Amino acid sequence: MTVTYKLDNQQWMLAEETQQVMQALSVEGQDVRFVGGCVRDAMLGREIKDIDIATPDHPERVIKLLKTANIKAIPTGLDHGTITAVCNHQAFEITTLRVDVETDGRHATVAYTDNWEEDAARRDLTMNALSCRLDGTVFDPFGGIEDLKESRVRFVGEAETRIEEDALRLLRFFRFQAWYGTDVFDEEGVTAAKSKKHMLKGLSAERIHSELMRLLSAPNPLPVINVMLENQIFSPFLPEVLSGGCLARFIPLEGRRDPLVRLVALLEGGEAKDKVTIPDRLRFSTAEKQHFLSLIKPEYEIDSVTDEMLFKKALYRIGAGLVSDLLRLQMARDGDDFKNKNTQYRAKIVEEWRPVFFPLHGRDLIQAGVEPGPKMGRLLKTTEDWWIEQSFQPDQDQCLAYALKV
Repeated sequence: MTVTYKLDNQQWMLAEETQQVMQALSVEGQDVRFVGGCVRDAMLGREIKDIDIATPDHPERVIKLLKTANIKAIPTGLDHGTITAVCNHQAFEITTLRVDVETDGRHATVAYTDNWEEDAARRDLTMNALSCRLDGTVFDPFGGIEDLKESRVRFVGEAETRIEEDALRLLRFFRFQAWYGTDVFDEEGVTAAKSKKHMLKGLSAERIHSELMRLLSAPNPLPVINVMLENQIFSPFLPEVLSGGCLARFIPLEGRRDPLVRLVALLEGGEAKDKVTIPDRLRFSTAEKQHFLSLIKPEYEIDSVTDEMLFKKALYRIGAGLVSDLLRLQMARDGDDFKNKNTQYRAKIVEEWRPVFFPLHGRDLIQAGVEPGPKMGRLLKTTEDWWIEQSFQPDQDQCLAYALKV
């Protein structure tokens, strides 16, 4: 039975853009509602990121209504009944109410419906099955509000059935537990996840990668990571994850919440030859791959006793952010903390570091009579090494004088 609740006025609902889009979609009295994360997070008083809307109208009708109201309509997911409306640079994702006709664990064949409960029944978690009218009336067909109040992450209906429809829901269950739950898990959900974990092998690498990064971005993913390890959830897609111990030591040390650095900590204990294949297996972006590999195969070995000059050379060559990450990762491996004076000193060096730039360039050597070519390249490198050894102090004239003497 659907329960209703009254949501207090929300700034994002009162915004001119939101009002215009909702009025355009409901001009003929249609029951149009907000759905998904914006309703869930509004109930919790959290920041709203994306505004998703559902309507009984078919996509073609949605496009016509938006154009009549002079609102830009983009057919971003026409096959799935989704249109993106853009009003004053604000995007709204609008989807026609749907019901699953056939599912295979990866994709679903859907049909349109005008029944709100049927649409809610195809969603994964009770907290994601809420819908809300513009006047703040929230509709809760599956106890999602109570689950939100209790920080309980629970599937809609039978957990196994939901996962069988789309195996990604297995990972979403754990990701939402990390963001919205406590260290108390829904037993039915965990049991279903364990029994259906083999289905993860059928998911695309891109979908797994996205969920993994979101999970590791949670303030404290450790309780979830440990339950996933206990139930071998990582084994189908990331068997290198053997323990959460290093991650547990790393999180209190981290300078910033970076899911890729956390992933490296989580992979501690796995074989290095296997780790280097992860970016390709999970379809990392080029930037993510470079970042990840620079952490697992660092150019410089950084720890609390690294020679000070080498430490500063690393800061110059690879940057303070990467040096800081490498230092903190090694501290986690060693069981070190910031009470250690050596670590304190090196952390202070990182904190106070400001980028410096080698003052000598090839054009300076050419003007001094040096012919372009391999010799000039060697001179620049030798001089730069000397400049680093001199604590980056020599100016351009001093560097040029040194280069001409080499």
